[in-house]
Amino acid sequence: MDFRTELASFLQSRRARVQPEDLGIRPLSGRRRVPGLRREELAERAGVSVDYYVRLEQGRSLNVSDQVLDAIARTLRFDAAERAHLGHLTRALRGSDPDSESVTSPPQPIRSGIRILLDAVGDVPAYVLGRRLDVLAANRPARTLFVDFDALPAAQRNVAWLHFLHPGMRDLYPDWEEVARDTVAALRMDLGRFPCDDRLCTLLAELSVRSDDFRRLWAEHQVREHAHDVQRVRHPVAGELTLNRETLRLPNEPDQALVTYAAAPDTPSQEALRTLTLHLTTTARA
Repeated sequence: MDFRTELASFLQSRRARVQPEDLGIRPLSGRRRVPGLRREELAERAGVSVDYYVRLEQGRSLNVSDQVLDAIARTLRFDAAERAHLGHLTRALRGSDPDSESVTSPPQPIRSGIRILLDAVGDVPAYVLGRRLDVLAANRPARTLFVDFDALPAAQRNVAWLHFLHPGMRDLYPDWEEVARDTVAALRMDLGRFPCDDRLCTLLAELSVRSDDFRRLWAEHQVREHAHDVQRVRHPVAGELTLNRETLRLPNEPDQALVTYAAAPDTPSQEALRTLTLHLTTTARA
């Protein structure tokens, strides 16, 4: 992965969304060939020289301080995830050659207590996410609501792979575009967090080759944590459900998170989840 290109594209995309007037800056004279802030305008507001900022955007200034990164982030109105991603990218450049080969991914074991917890949450679909949005374990409601993760090859037990390449996943989400964009943003966060991860690079290459939608959304350079929201799911047995997704980081396992999909009490979606659980029980007995 060429992190110089990744850093340049990320900063350029963020400059493009901010207008000088938004920051009370008098625009520099001359014809503007691209939208957003010019490098000169950003450098002036961030308190650095134009040459210094250009070298940073091109990945040629590897010893940039946190204070400078904070100033750039404030000027470009970064949120917490974007600021963290900027730090990840600059550290990736300092730590290795951006053209270096990928490194072997370490294993991601699941503690037995987490597996017990998955089975103890009743009719709430839940799974454990690891690096690259890999699904490391899932309970029966999750395997029924989404897909039977255990029946898939290991490389396909991945949220991004499923959202873009699994034939039935698009129909599962009435708001597929929004879900897919969130997935891409979370995957890009992992790219900065785990640079040169061999399986991540392989996944990105496959998605880029096989999915026009992935290439389009990846080019937006959105970045955010896989966190919480409200999602609609359309299931052939349970019907359409509105579920609250929560992502809970596991203690002592910073690369793993428990993701749950719970319905609000006394709603049709809660009843639909109970119907799904009943269906599971009936199918198991049969």
